[in-house]
Amino acid sequence: MSTCATASEAQAEPLAGTAASARTWLLIEQPGPWGAKALTQSRLDPGLGRALDAAAGAHGGRVALIRRPGRHADCSPTARHRVFMARTVPGDSWVRTAVLSGSDSLEALRDIDFAAVDAPAASGKDTAAALRGAPWEPYAGDPLALVCTNGKRDRCCALRGRPLAAELAASGGANVWEITHIGGHRFAPTLLVLPHGYAYGRLGAAAVKGVLDAVRDGRVALDGCRGRSAWDRPGQAAELAVRERTGEARADALSVTAVEAAAPADTAARAADGPGGARCRVTVAHTDGRRWRVRLAETADGPPLPASCGAAPVGSVRFDVEECVQEAAGAGAARG
Repeated sequence: MSTCATASEAQAEPLAGTAASARTWLLIEQPGPWGAKALTQSRLDPGLGRALDAAAGAHGGRVALIRRPGRHADCSPTARHRVFMARTVPGDSWVRTAVLSGSDSLEALRDIDFAAVDAPAASGKDTAAALRGAPWEPYAGDPLALVCTNGKRDRCCALRGRPLAAELAASGGANVWEITHIGGHRFAPTLLVLPHGYAYGRLGAAAVKGVLDAVRDGRVALDGCRGRSAWDRPGQAAELAVRERTGEARADALSVTAVEAAAPADTAARAADGPGGARCRVTVAHTDGRRWRVRLAETADGPPLPASCGAAPVGSVRFDVEECVQEAAGAGAARG
């Protein structure tokens, strides 16, 4: 059976720079059926779903529903809902959690100050002041492994995601949840790992266990990695390029500090290399003071591929690394 995932695999579509962008994630436990637009097509109050989506989206965040792997019976109105709030920015990555009882108690999530969660220094508020309305506490358990399984949104997520989630849950060693949507159906099974917020695709259970082992050690596993959700797509691709060239695996060692369009002279100088698309320059900084300048070309000239099952094939966008240069202290540069 041909699916968007098999088509993407057959063309070896690159994974780097394909993760959803979100500096913060609000995850709400909601068992039962999920529609294609789960925040408004589930047992969650649709008005609450729309309000949380808008509030989080205005400040670099995303909201998703989660449930435990297995059978998904509807819950009564008095059901308990586990909720998580996570921030994925290096040096400030954390997860808070709370348990809310009953559908009405979920209304307390409207009190979250998403602006302060996204920019605590600018707001003058700490995490506790920003996360209002619920009994939040720091989460210190196993890594959160969130596997996309929403078959109503794309069948690949159900066909490939549910078996992975079930196997991970059965094997232990992680806090495994099914999640409604993290983007990139065609890379199924797709996985988001918190607290660091790296997304993965096309990995089996054995490889995912390696990813989770790395998370416990504060490291990043590069196999199947799509990028860190704290960055936009060019930033994700550039950060992974630096990791591949330097072998740096510590999750919080690198940050993306700037993404800018390439200078006209750069673009003209590279015009002879091929048609390509827009070019940008990304600065990646290390906690030890080193910096890299990564030049990327965004191209969409690959074979047309469907973004999801049933969608019309379109040119797949990828980021080609044209240059990765370590900036030297003072004049000149050395290649990284």
